[in-house]
Amino acid sequence: MDQLDRKIIAALRVNGRASYAELGRVVGLSASSVHERVGKLETNGVITGYHAVVNASAVGLGVTALVGIQPTDTATDEDVAEALGELDEVESCYAVAGDEAFVVKVRVATVDDLERSLGRLRRIPGVARTHTTVVLSTRFEGRANNAGLGDGLQGGA
Repeated sequence: MDQLDRKIIAALRVNGRASYAELGRVVGLSASSVHERVGKLETNGVITGYHAVVNASAVGLGVTALVGIQPTDTATDEDVAEALGELDEVESCYAVAGDEAFVVKVRVATVDDLERSLGRLRRIPGVARTHTTVVLSTRFEGRANNAGLGDGLQGGA
């Protein structure tokens, strides 16, 4: 992966729907060259997918919580993570260092739904304890952090 690939990635992180021609203008390549490079980045697992960013409140998921999960001494991380992945309300799961083994982002419609979700989390075999932080507001989320990707937003080479 070279500096041009890094610029393409940075531009796609800002606008995943950019055309190859638009990307080409940003990085100084032809649309066909960008198409070829993006294909290679996808094939090599650098770009793993594209998705729509949705306003959670607009789709009825107005309550967000970050839940730290402390496993039992006999639990395996793989089993707990697999069980967490089966819960629809768990949007993200991070293996972390510290007292907890995981932090999950949970999105639900109401505080009552959050209470039920926490009950489901606590009943997962291997979960000893949870620690919940309710999000009051989101200042920013999912931003395109281009650290280490070069300056792909300025155009040119």
